[in-house]
Amino acid sequence: MKRLTAAVLCLLMMLCLCACGAESGGLRTVTLNEVTRSVFYAPLYAACSMGFFEEEGLQVDIVTGGGSDASMTALLSGEADVALMGPETGIYVVNQGKEDHPMIVAQLTKRDGSFLLGREADDSFDFEKMRGKSVIGGRPGGMPYMTLLYVLRSHGLEPGRDVEVISNIQFNLMGGAFESGTGDYVTLFEPTASAFEAQGKGHIVTNMGLESGEVPYTTFMMRQETIAAEPEFAEAFVRAVYNAQCWVWSATDEEVAAAMQDYFPDTDLATLAMVAKSYRATDSWTKVPTMTEDAFSRLQDIMDGAGELSARVKLDELVDNSIGEKVMAEAN
Repeated sequence: MKRLTAAVLCLLMMLCLCACGAESGGLRTVTLNEVTRSVFYAPLYAACSMGFFEEEGLQVDIVTGGGSDASMTALLSGEADVALMGPETGIYVVNQGKEDHPMIVAQLTKRDGSFLLGREADDSFDFEKMRGKSVIGGRPGGMPYMTLLYVLRSHGLEPGRDVEVISNIQFNLMGGAFESGTGDYVTLFEPTASAFEAQGKGHIVTNMGLESGEVPYTTFMMRQETIAAEPEFAEAFVRAVYNAQCWVWSATDEEVAAAMQDYFPDTDLATLAMVAKSYRATDSWTKVPTMTEDAFSRLQDIMDGAGELSARVKLDELVDNSIGEKVMAEAN
């Protein structure tokens, strides 16, 4: 009887284990640290909600870092398997002399995703109107801040002389600071920018992505040891990203909005669809995961102009295009 009872208990334990495996679907759990939560990253959320990661055997758990420094720290420490952040962070790590620095395995966006907001509606906005004014521009060293400097100079305005650039306010507090009366202008990402306009807290006067031109703005990074030890995982992740990129460009604005609704519960579908339409119209999302030499060079031009580039980095020193190239070749 005791043997029978033991056998029954073992059988029950096996059934429980099988049930747990069935519940998780045998998927590998992946921790992804994103620099911030933004509609700008719609293809990522679509990859999760539309099952593209699941098709590759991956269960992606997204953690919002709240800054590129935090996201890079999570990746380097092993708290995250993948990090979504600006490529400039990778360049900083390379220039610190860290040989086992993370590698960029896929690119997600190719323009600045922010919008410039003023306190009054201005259908005939010209950057000359910012002369003698102030703008909340993010933190020094970050892409929003550096891109802002690049755009101001392209319009003949020298930051710090012709325009005061406020750089001591944290990224996630910029909107609140503007609302409380700081600055004449502010750069905000969606859906915050549209929400501010709808609520009369500010008015969108121009799209910073169109002003700055194409630049690798947001990328996925992995540790070199992960890529070397688990090439199948790296390929599966990039394949899911690529499939989501293809889907986003073929889907309607309403379908893209529905795909990311769960990640923005406080934003209605109409607003999400409007934002999706805006980012699609400005060609902000990449259609392929690979990065071009020209775009990488422009990124470093922007960093150099902001005084944040100690040395130029070669593309293949930081970017591993081979994974994306293999994924695309298999799909065609």
